[in-house]
Amino acid sequence: MATSDTNPPASSTGAADGAAGKKTTTQKAGAFDIRVFIGSLIGIYGVVLLVLVGLFGTSDRQLAKSGDLNINLWAGLGMVAVGAAFFAWAKLRPVIVPVDPDAPVAEHDGH
Repeated sequence: MATSDTNPPASSTGAADGAAGKKTTTQKAGAFDIRVFIGSLIGIYGVVLLVLVGLFGTSDRQLAKSGDLNINLWAGLGMVAVGAAFFAWAKLRPVIVPVDPDAPVAEHDGH
């Protein structure tokens, strides 16, 4: 897997720790980012709803109740899209955490 030059997995932030002057090493949260968990759950539920219920489990009676609109299919598509958006958000804006839990966290510039 290729690594990105703009977001290395571990880096030295240059933040000095008081008078000691040591640098803080940080890394991305990766799979432990809450957005990955939320995106996974929504995406899995969306795929189940889309494939199992929307494509194969819809009866004519259910379609008649909804005005011939396959609501399960559209809800599943929406959930898959939201899950993909969470994954994209986590990839484009990763959470940076210190490698040493006792190390100070570098200041975030708001971007």
